[in-house]
Amino acid sequence: MKRNLYLIAYDISNERRLSRVHYFLKGYSTGGQKSVYECFLTAGELDYVKNGLFELIDESVDRIHIFTMDGRSRTHTLGIGVQPHDPAYFYIG
Repeated sequence: MKRNLYLIAYDISNERRLSRVHYFLKGYSTGGQKSVYECFLTAGELDYVKNGLFELIDESVDRIHIFTMDGRSRTHTLGIGVQPHDPAYFYIG
């Protein structure tokens, strides 16, 4: 099962929806900060996450960006940033 690294960033205008999106994405992320999450996902998981987020947002005022990252590229971090890594296993629950 091949996993790719995605960066998911969001700007949600309503506190209740913001909380729901935040909670939903935490279940799929390996790291992140505030409104940006690093997620190693299979194609099926990506579809599930996109559909789940679509149900949580108001398309007329909320914004979500999903960036495909090249896992072979070296990332650069500053400050207390931690390099993302693909753990031995993922627990989704």
